[in-house]
Amino acid sequence: MSGAGAPQSPEFVDGKGLRVVIIAGTWHEQISNGLIAGAERTLAASGADYSLVRVPGSFELPVASKVALESGADAVVALGVIIRGGTPHFEYVSAAATDGLTRVALDTGKPVGFGVLTLDDEQQGLDRAGLPGSKEDKGAEAAHAALATARVLQSLRQ
Repeated sequence: MSGAGAPQSPEFVDGKGLRVVIIAGTWHEQISNGLIAGAERTLAASGADYSLVRVPGSFELPVASKVALESGADAVVALGVIIRGGTPHFEYVSAAATDGLTRVALDTGKPVGFGVLTLDDEQQGLDRAGLPGSKEDKGAEAAHAALATARVLQSLRQ
């Protein structure tokens, strides 16, 4: 399981005063909705001001994230689901989403919480989506990472 080594209980991050945009793909609706719910729970508990934007799929996450950050968001939580199939499409979309989101964070100097699941099968996604019976909540983890990094960057800029 990919959660090996994760902190047992991540430190609370005060999100008051932070504007965060959740950007989520629409593929694999049950898993996507679970990721969104986890991110929303974390952001709401932190007191952050947040909104949700849906894009067609994971390939579109980088450009929407860039526009959100350039338009004043302090952080983005990018959520997507890519399940391996029988063609190289999986590798292309996974690499484009990962490389694109990394570039967005570096180009804008703002955090992108990475919640793009790259999976061999649907069950792996259900196990990580924060749904009842899931072993992990990757949406919540991505939101926490975005908040924590936004605060670290603020402290470095003072």
